[in-house]
Amino acid sequence: MISRRTVLAGLAANAAAKTKPTILVRSGWQTVNIGDIAHTPGLLAVLEKNVPGAELILWPAELDRGAEPMLMRRFPRLRIVKSLLDAGGNPASAELREAFSASDLLVHGSAASVTSQPQMEAWRKLTGKPYGFFGVGFTLQGEAAGAALSPALRSLLSASAFLFTRETASLRNLKRAEIAGPEVGFAPDGTFSMDILDESRGLQFLRENGLEPGKFICLIPRLRYTPYHKIRKVTWSDEEIRRRTEVNDRHAEPDHAKLREATVAWVRQTGGRALLCPEMTYELDIIDPLLFDPLPDDVKKNVVRRKSYWLPDEAASVYKRAAAVVSCECHSPILAAVNGTPCIYVHQPEDGIKGQMWKDLGLGDWYFDIEETSGGAIAARVLEIHSKPGESKRKVNAAVAEARKLQSDRMTFVRRRVLQA
Repeated sequence: MISRRTVLAGLAANAAAKTKPTILVRSGWQTVNIGDIAHTPGLLAVLEKNVPGAELILWPAELDRGAEPMLMRRFPRLRIVKSLLDAGGNPASAELREAFSASDLLVHGSAASVTSQPQMEAWRKLTGKPYGFFGVGFTLQGEAAGAALSPALRSLLSASAFLFTRETASLRNLKRAEIAGPEVGFAPDGTFSMDILDESRGLQFLRENGLEPGKFICLIPRLRYTPYHKIRKVTWSDEEIRRRTEVNDRHAEPDHAKLREATVAWVRQTGGRALLCPEMTYELDIIDPLLFDPLPDDVKKNVVRRKSYWLPDEAASVYKRAAAVVSCECHSPILAAVNGTPCIYVHQPEDGIKGQMWKDLGLGDWYFDIEETSGGAIAARVLEIHSKPGESKRKVNAAVAEARKLQSDRMTFVRRRVLQA
């Protein structure tokens, strides 16, 4: 078992030799979602750019399905520490104990909420060194995927060095909660700095499926509630599983009919093709029944279905060459945006407050609340993007530039006030 005294003794021994800061990053969330994978390289790129020379140590929650090799190709000097906490909430391995000792700062990466509260608590308890949250959502009552603001979480947030939210709705939540002490600001989702492409796989996929750059759109489905009970062990009661399933069943057809209407309009009015593809693994199973099977036969001939899951670097290479990405998931549009492709987010209320990002970054015209819009309105916006390619590209590039500026502005505070470098 590690004690705070042991950690601080190790820090003192290393302090004299330090010339550059060491930053421990808690990220690498579930790999069944390319958005959750993309958070990590995005944040690492922000740190690399804004704290040059810093040693980066990644402490991931999950890093399977090829995510680790993808990261190491882009960040060959990255250290990865895979370790759990023990039953007492302490680092369970010597490697993690050393990372605690060597690091000057712990950063919790982008997520819907504070997904690693025990890990942040362990750092706070054992090291007394600064920690903060970058591009994270903060809710009060536990909306959607967010955690409720419990007394323990309030204490953790209040003692942090910074709370940088991924959209401004979270800023308002922090203000209402009267969290005092840390620096608070808006730092868009780390995925806005994701810069990895897999051109080999991406281009091969396009060739094999007859998808010509600029002549196809991508559409991504989503159920109102992710069926995690079919993906991994969950703590939900049978009643909660039934409730979520009933909500999904009630909305699945009307929601996806709106995406199908956009697909039909695109194919018939432009002669282009459409790619139906997943952001999460389970979506491979709903592409056919909800997006493809009900399409008219003349449209089906111009529609390609992705049959296997992919990593965000391959997805980004495909999105880069699309005319537009239309998605009920949040992060495929971001991956499209960072590669200069116009992106439409069709937001479901069960997906939380992250849709505010679109409005914050000047993309409100490309944001649709699924319960307040029609398939015709989405189709019209897709065709408008098609008719104004130059204007659309300038708009998306300006949004990404603003996101990265905001990220850099927040990191200036971290570098000067927290790391004092």
